[in-house]
Amino acid sequence: MAEFDPATLAFYASEAPNYAASGPGGIGRHLDPFLERLAPGALVLELGCGSGRDAAHMEALGFSVEPSDGVPEMAAQAETRLGRPVRVMRFDELDAVEAYDGVVAAYSLLHVPRAGLVGILERVWRALKPGGWHVATYKTAGGEGRDRLGRYYNYPSEAELRGFYAEAGDWAEVETETGEGRGYEGGESRFVIITLRKSF
Repeated sequence: MAEFDPATLAFYASEAPNYAASGPGGIGRHLDPFLERLAPGALVLELGCGSGRDAAHMEALGFSVEPSDGVPEMAAQAETRLGRPVRVMRFDELDAVEAYDGVVAAYSLLHVPRAGLVGILERVWRALKPGGWHVATYKTAGGEGRDRLGRYYNYPSEAELRGFYAEAGDWAEVETETGEGRGYEGGESRFVIITLRKSF
């Protein structure tokens, strides 16, 4: 069962410097509301940290952050920003058990092939401590596909996303929020933010 898309990883490897330098300078709307749910100094795993922008923001607020990225070239960009090593780890390599207070995945789990998504979400659930929090952002559309740059997206609907997470583990709280934004390729797209708390 495919849990990653080689062509998408290859895109980020070749585009790492350009991608890291692109995008808005601000922090995504999902992050601060999520961090407000965590205790001061909480241990947070970031999946798909990209340029390290969000990790730097979390560190500046006093959180203990473990940034990771599945593409070595992207991890190197984050290391430059953060001034410290960044773990190279694909989502299917996450094997932690009840280790983290929070897991952040900003526009990264949306690249997991649908057939493998529940398995990855099970890994996220296992990695969280009981009562731990997870937030992720996905682009949503009518079904899986690729953008004009060749990147794979699972494009779940809000209802499908809730179903995938319900299958992956037992959650005490689940919230979703939708909106619209502009991606790296320049096009407008709809997105969904999902925030969950692992059951105690």
